[in-house]
Amino acid sequence: MTSTKALRLEGTFTALVTPFVSQTKAIDFPSLRRIVDDQIARGINGLLSMGSTGEFCTVTHDEHDKVNAAVIEYAAGRVPVIAGTGSNSTEEAIRLTQAAKDAGATACLVAAPYYNKPSQRGMYEHFKAVQDVGLPVILYCNSARSGATMTMETVVALAKLPHVFGWKEATASLAQASNVAARTDLAIFAGDDVLTLPIMAIGGVGVTSVLSNIAPEKVLAITDAMRRGDYAAARAAHFESVRLCGSKDY
Repeated sequence: MTSTKALRLEGTFTALVTPFVSQTKAIDFPSLRRIVDDQIARGINGLLSMGSTGEFCTVTHDEHDKVNAAVIEYAAGRVPVIAGTGSNSTEEAIRLTQAAKDAGATACLVAAPYYNKPSQRGMYEHFKAVQDVGLPVILYCNSARSGATMTMETVVALAKLPHVFGWKEATASLAQASNVAARTDLAIFAGDDVLTLPIMAIGGVGVTSVLSNIAPEKVLAITDAMRRGDYAAARAAHFESVRLCGSKDY
């Protein structure tokens, strides 16, 4: 099986919100198109659809597929698109991932199976089955939201699979991110805006950002500066981002 680990994704990837029509609760696809176009016009490096910010666990399976496909269509190759394809059902995660691959996704973000709390062996088999689809997989274990945990031994074992490409650090743990960086070759993304600079300082490639939905330039200022090695500028932009994230308006 040919590996997809040579893929390079770097910088700020906006974890897109999913707009809804208030009267009908249907997905507002015209607004979604405008959001995608605006993000790209403002210089974003890539997009993430159907992540936690996109409310992947509260839409129907059909809506999930359609949002992923729509973002890929609207991006039209201008930036890479990471499609969220997580589910606590292995078969559903496989189906979502295959649909995203067929639609042209660059990679997929796969959440650890939530609620069911599988064993570490079960966790490994879940991700292994999903990566067999052949789309580059970014592992995502948000324990605070999902109730699922993944040991470092499981992460290391998964990192050896040909299509497990990345790790989204969503636990706010620099110790865990450092272990992933030290023990695997996974591309590490910050999963929390206030940790973008620290994660990139230990070798992370960027962030899946919530803040960039409203202020992409603020987040890009951090990732662009880190990528060019301007640490003073990155630190100044980081502190501004931290203040924004802590404000009542965020």
